[in-house]
Amino acid sequence: MEKISFAEKVYSLCRQIPPGKVTTYQRLASALGIQGYQAIGQALRCNPYAPQVPCHRVIRSDGSLGGFKGSTQGFAIKQKVSLLLQEGILVQNGRIDLARYGFKKFKK
Repeated sequence: MEKISFAEKVYSLCRQIPPGKVTTYQRLASALGIQGYQAIGQALRCNPYAPQVPCHRVIRSDGSLGGFKGSTQGFAIKQKVSLLLQEGILVQNGRIDLARYGFKKFKK
């Protein structure tokens, strides 16, 4: 039996986030039964499957954008915002309304 890596588990959950929705690092951690949301960020930072694994749909719990491609500023964040806008997600002052766009119904 092949053991699935932690990163692959994160990517599998990430694939469940539909276009036009976002989730948080914390919600992904909870869905995996762990407390370390930082580990989610580390796994997504190395995501070799984007955009099939839509890591641009993962944000911080306060609605701020978090990182993208290992960066929290510059071109990478502009690219994250662009991808989110293309999906109809409104980004205002660097934040996303989780009540409107949040996704949390992960299947195990």
